[in-house]
Amino acid sequence: MAIQQSELILNPDGSVYHLSLKPEQIAHDIIFVGDQDRVAKITKHFDSIEFSIQKREFKTQTGTYKGKRLTVMSTGIGPDNIDIVINELDALVNIDLETRKPKEKLTSLNIIRIGTSGSLHADIPVDSFVMGQFGLGLDNMLRSYLIDSISNAEMENAFIEHTNWDLRKGRPAIIPCSPDLKKKMDSDIVHKGITATAGGFYGPQGRILRLDIQDRELNSKMDNFYFGDTRITNFEMETSAIYGLSTLLGHQALSLNAIVANRANGTFSSDPYKAVDELIIYALEKLAEN
Repeated sequence: MAIQQSELILNPDGSVYHLSLKPEQIAHDIIFVGDQDRVAKITKHFDSIEFSIQKREFKTQTGTYKGKRLTVMSTGIGPDNIDIVINELDALVNIDLETRKPKEKLTSLNIIRIGTSGSLHADIPVDSFVMGQFGLGLDNMLRSYLIDSISNAEMENAFIEHTNWDLRKGRPAIIPCSPDLKKKMDSDIVHKGITATAGGFYGPQGRILRLDIQDRELNSKMDNFYFGDTRITNFEMETSAIYGLSTLLGHQALSLNAIVANRANGTFSSDPYKAVDELIIYALEKLAEN
């Protein structure tokens, strides 16, 4: 059955609505960044750029790095934007945009997020790299989908009990990363653990300016949470949404973050741009490997 126009909205030129992209304009290996200005900081390393477009905060460039065709895309901030980006990327490769019907043969994309984040532990210093083995969603976006088959209920229950989580905020969701991308992108310089994803930057991440928050102790509780030998390493705003939607749709996803702030000791990187640039080169080199 064809998908209705109101559900899959296309622009007059046939591109998907928010991203303004057509299927041939994206690679199967895609790098996500939050900041649109960071796209060029990655593609400046490319051998060539074949395509570039921007609509709203969604900037996309496709080209080659050491012979590897890659797409770099800015998603903006937050799980709500990830909902738009991944659904429209999936439509580009797995729905025939002319007939509006899902394809019989589905394509799996590789999605790598390169971001910045704050560490929750004193032993994960600023300027280091963190890989999210799991995404811990505190934001509820994924609960609009049927995620019980892909989420780790045992780990979720342990987190709820440990933090005395108020379920009026919704049930946290914990989703694993792609094992294949984890293996490809891993090394002994990368810290690993659970990347927590919040739906906001201030109160949802425990920051207090003029408004009090529901749980002033949440960060310290999260800092002390362990599931076996796995702990929560960092806090940001996209990873769990990327993992959940990618897994449901059959794509591979992994989140890498440069640590620019350490919430445990109150420090901030003296040169956060350098830390991000080093992570960019690290990720590009790993992706270019056969």
